[in-house]
Amino acid sequence: MTLTALPAVNAILNATSALLLATGFVLIRQGRRDAHRRVMLTALASSALFLTSYLVYHAQVGSVRFQGRGPVRTVYFTILLTHTVLAMAIVPLVAFTLVPALRGRYARHRRLARVTLPLWAYVSVTGVVIYWMLYR
Repeated sequence: MTLTALPAVNAILNATSALLLATGFVLIRQGRRDAHRRVMLTALASSALFLTSYLVYHAQVGSVRFQGRGPVRTVYFTILLTHTVLAMAIVPLVAFTLVPALRGRYARHRRLARVTLPLWAYVSVTGVVIYWMLYR
C-alpha cells in the first residue's frame, strides 16, 4: 500500500466506525447486549486503526491545504474545527464510557454513552466529509 492510499483508507475506517456505532445502538435498543458489545469493540478497533493510519500519513505528508474558495471554505473550516475539537475529546470519553461497561457498571456506562455515542458518530461522519472535501 502506498502513502497516497492512506487518506482513502482513513475515510473507509471512519465510515466503518460510523456504521458500527449505528449498528451497536440498534443492537442495544433490541436488548442484544453480547452483540452490542462485540460491535462496539469492533468500532473501537476501527477507530484505533484510523488514528494509527492518520498519524502515520500526516507524520510523512504534514498538513494538507484545503483548495476550495468562497462559501465552501467557511463550511470546510467550520466542519474541520468542530471535528478536531471533538476528536480530541472523544478519545478520553470513549475510555471513560468503555471501562464501566467492561466492569459491569451498566447504569454509569449508559449515562456516559448518551453523550459519547453521538459525539463519536459525529467525529466519524465528519472525518469522511473532510476526506471528500480535501481529496475529491
